[in-house]
Amino acid sequence: MTTAFDAYERRLWQGRASAYQLSFAALCGRTAPALLDAAGVGERTRLLDVGTGTGTVAALAATRGAVVTAVDAEQSMVEAARRAVPGADVRHGVLPDLPLDDHCFDVTVGNFVVNHVGDPAAAASELRRVTRPGGRVAVSIWPVPAPPLQQIWGSVAAACGLRRPDSAPTVAEELNFTRDEDGLAHLLRGAGLAEVSAHTVTWTHRADPEDWWAGPANGIGVLGAMLGVLSVAEVAKVKAEYDRTVAAHLDESGRLALPTAAVIAVGRVP
Repeated sequence: MTTAFDAYERRLWQGRASAYQLSFAALCGRTAPALLDAAGVGERTRLLDVGTGTGTVAALAATRGAVVTAVDAEQSMVEAARRAVPGADVRHGVLPDLPLDDHCFDVTVGNFVVNHVGDPAAAASELRRVTRPGGRVAVSIWPVPAPPLQQIWGSVAAACGLRRPDSAPTVAEELNFTRDEDGLAHLLRGAGLAEVSAHTVTWTHRADPEDWWAGPANGIGVLGAMLGVLSVAEVAKVKAEYDRTVAAHLDESGRLALPTAAVIAVGRVP
């Protein structure tokens, strides 16, 4: 079932692979090694990477000798991933109805995917469906409350008096899950996975502040949705506030440097 949130996400990401690659791809890709380690991905592992984006997780899995299939709901991401991982089978696919047979893969991963769907439980069940008995499903999310890096956006929005536009729906309360270790583990257990475990990984993310701004400036994320309803002059004021905010968090080379974290959970298909 496609929810209002799913339809909004499709519009939000349409044609934005290049903007994502410039801004947030390196951040999201930081969890790729831990995600693949949690699922035990190695030589000849039949791997499905759901929500592959520009192909960071798929590419790393390929270097480990995995046989990689990858899907994404956004065609510009599919094309970018095909360029990044030419040996992989990369195709269009939208949760919770992937165009794949039951029990095809040894491991299925979703790096920051279940936080971008309108029915997370249905998405988790679909990840299980395509994974063989004894195989593993591993997923990652950003935690709530937000880590310091992601708090930048909220600080800028609050300082400028911005609010989430009415055209930007959220996940229905009855379908949502708590964005922490317990909540993500509960999501996987609810999908019928066994031996579920969850842990948090932390690191300091470093980025050119202009590249970091390029994400919302190109309509990505909650701040991107807020900027999308503003005039050019209003966006310029938000950018000025962003510049003031990040100035306190630049390292000696002028790069933004702030702590962040992600939650990773893995379970086995009985």
